[in-house]
Amino acid sequence: MPVIARVEADSYVVRCGYLKGVAYFALGDGSVRFAGQGETAHQAHKGGLLAAEPAQDGSGLVTSGDDGLIKRVSPDGACETLAERPRKWIDLLATGPGGAVAFASGRTAWVRLKDGTEKEFAHERAVGGLAFAPKGLRLAVARYDGATLWWANTQGKPVDLSWKGAHLGIAFSPDGKYLVTTMQENALHGWRLSDAQDMRMTGYPAKVKSWSWSVKGKYLATSGANAAILWPFFGKTGPMGQNPLQLGTRSDVLVTHVSCHPKEAVAAIGYSDGMVMMCRFEDNAEVLLRRAGKGAISALGWDDAGLRLAFGSEEGEAGMISLQA
Repeated sequence: MPVIARVEADSYVVRCGYLKGVAYFALGDGSVRFAGQGETAHQAHKGGLLAAEPAQDGSGLVTSGDDGLIKRVSPDGACETLAERPRKWIDLLATGPGGAVAFASGRTAWVRLKDGTEKEFAHERAVGGLAFAPKGLRLAVARYDGATLWWANTQGKPVDLSWKGAHLGIAFSPDGKYLVTTMQENALHGWRLSDAQDMRMTGYPAKVKSWSWSVKGKYLATSGANAAILWPFFGKTGPMGQNPLQLGTRSDVLVTHVSCHPKEAVAAIGYSDGMVMMCRFEDNAEVLLRRAGKGAISALGWDDAGLRLAFGSEEGEAGMISLQA
């Protein structure tokens, strides 16, 4: 049976997961809490913490807030200011290779390289999302009516991908062949980057606010329905012409967060009533990891071995679920 170790969060859980075996919980009150041999808390932001992304090398957690600061917080307590934009809300972050960090406010995105140099990317409309490509310093920016691909460390011309509407979250597939955005409407949009072929993924009763690529990028798991919807991204046409998987269906409760297992064809699914389920792709076999709680699940994150799952809710409930006997 799964064993739950509770963590005192007492604030909206923005992001959670593991950094080299240590669980972290980035909280809306501006703090970051680590839980390993014991619990420690570090106040990263004076106001609210708006976004958090683990560094790609696992050395720390990059956070941003309504105080205009971008910080790197480490489990050992080190807290470094990477950049500052006074009087701006920084609610969009992405971490890239070599210590690169992208952040945005309004119509402007910036990339900060490890040596501290910064590059600015201006857009005609507000930035909705940021993502680095799996290889190289290429930045994707979601915006109104499409997305733009920039080279962060060269002067190469940007590539524009168009589709009417407001594009928010954005992600590359792990193999770099596809780019996908969440829409202001209840849908996803995607492009096959080899030929800019459009892909439309619709049918959601609510907005997609959480997504996660499965191991090797075969599926993209998404929230926004009363089941986790997993779009297939294998084959030459990606999800086009293929039916998505539906995992963990519940008749009257929406999925609010998803997190695919790092090694197996399994997904952790969080619901609007605080329940957490684990489902297998092959046969939709279900394992209950946590019963319903006080608030919707807002964050889930596996450790590298896939043996522990951190969870957090909108009402500040948080903890670590161990799958080991």
